[in-house]
Amino acid sequence: MKMIETLEELGAVYDAPPSPRALDKVADRLTPLYRRWIMASRFCVLSTVGPEGTDASPRGDAGPVVAEIDETTLAMPDWRGNNRLDSLRNIVSDGRVSLMFMVPGSETVVRVNGRGRLTADPAMTGRFEQKGRHPRSVILVEIAEVYFQCAKAIMRARLWSGEDESGTVPTAGEFLRAADASLDAEAYDRTYAEDAKSRMW
Repeated sequence: MKMIETLEELGAVYDAPPSPRALDKVADRLTPLYRRWIMASRFCVLSTVGPEGTDASPRGDAGPVVAEIDETTLAMPDWRGNNRLDSLRNIVSDGRVSLMFMVPGSETVVRVNGRGRLTADPAMTGRFEQKGRHPRSVILVEIAEVYFQCAKAIMRARLWSGEDESGTVPTAGEFLRAADASLDAEAYDRTYAEDAKSRMW
């Protein structure tokens, strides 16, 4: 199989330039419309890169998944997870980040590219509170680009069709049992949602 290995070869496959609209929609700060859209998003994917490779991490919150510090800076609390710290290690090592914001029911996706920094300063972690708890750290993202993505991927996937397809995929318990045969996968799946409530923040 011949692989595409140069930019010239890539250009020969995609032989048309991007449409002017695809370029004109890019902003370098939060415009009123981009601000409104991002503040409606409770979920995004945080992508990072570092010396050990890349990482993409789902991030969600009960309200907006990020807070606006100013028109060029977003803040994302790092709520409790699995303590792998893949994204956070990458940010400390490299700083390049991308955020992909989604809103249930909307076929639009908004993307932010920029530089991330990490702080555990109490003045910043104290800005975020859920049930009396604060995040251990906060990711500050300096915006380089913000733009919306066309809807075709969401439309092709029928992501918000309302169909429940969860019964056709392996469960978290099944994944864990594949690594540890002694695990009771059914019990894990049955109790996880209730157990997680006390460890959400």
